[in-house]
Amino acid sequence: MKYHRLGHSTLEVSEICLGTMTWGEQNTQAQAFEQLDYAIGRGVNFIDTAEMYPVPPQATTQGETERIIGHYLKAMGNRDNLIIASKVAPTVINGDAIRPEMKLDWRNIHQAIDASLSRLQTDYIDLYQVHWPERQTNFFGQLMYEHDEDDHSTPILDTLEALAEIVKSGKVRYIGISNETPWGIMKYLKLAEKHDLPRIASVQNPYNLLNRSFELASSEVCLRENVSLLPYSPLAFGTLTGKYCDDQWPANARLTLYKRFSRYNGTDMAKAATQAYVDLAKEFGLSPAQMALAFVNSRQFVASNIIGATNLEQLKENIDSHQVTLSDELILRINELALEYRIPCP
Repeated sequence: MKYHRLGHSTLEVSEICLGTMTWGEQNTQAQAFEQLDYAIGRGVNFIDTAEMYPVPPQATTQGETERIIGHYLKAMGNRDNLIIASKVAPTVINGDAIRPEMKLDWRNIHQAIDASLSRLQTDYIDLYQVHWPERQTNFFGQLMYEHDEDDHSTPILDTLEALAEIVKSGKVRYIGISNETPWGIMKYLKLAEKHDLPRIASVQNPYNLLNRSFELASSEVCLRENVSLLPYSPLAFGTLTGKYCDDQWPANARLTLYKRFSRYNGTDMAKAATQAYVDLAKEFGLSPAQMALAFVNSRQFVASNIIGATNLEQLKENIDSHQVTLSDELILRINELALEYRIPCP
């Protein structure tokens, strides 16, 4: 397993990060423990979660993923050997509010971190991330940004000052953001420099063969400003494995169970692009999943690739991607397809 420095931090994170958003919904605690044992045994030291997990979010299961991780850390006694990342949610999405009047202000951030620490049964979180912007902007596949002149969202400076307090208290080591735009990334950086506040170490955005929009502007920002990308959905909700090609709907697969996750297979162009990448992988003797993951692993701006799995067979294949090196010829062919199917899924 390779390890990379996370932005400006002292954290050395494994090239593969174990995502956890299915734990407590599609996966039981026993299955989550099996995944953790296997991943850690393969050299994975980076675990990513969030206060709103599992997904899809529901009031009845909110926080269960962090609780499962907390039970594991207590049982194994290996907290200090792992890098734990979690997130604070700014608003409600598809569920009841986690807190009254959810915002990214001082009260919410302090309440959120204390609740996460309690569920995780730990005194500190290594990387604490803003899950998505509170303001109106493009994220979760949105396009056609429309500016809101009557914006009542919490100013980013207020959010940074609240995050600075929990860093100073020792509850958090480093901070990051997620689902952010190039403007948002630069705003956090400029305010941190101007007001001597903690600097973001990372941004967690979607990035995969069907959605390379991060490369349009954010990749340059991150490389020049030493902010690492933690890509999520590197398999585009499993679409890039090829298992949904030809309108197949495997039993218990995420898109079979949750039809609302149609972001990566909802258009003819997305389906055609997926089939093209699947065919290319097979032409070069690779599994579609490992080609897709190896491509993400190879990007200069990526520190750790956040994978997820609902069974050990998937997990093994996904982790094995760190051993796959794509040839120059294959990278060229991938980029040719990227030009032919230019960002079919934002």
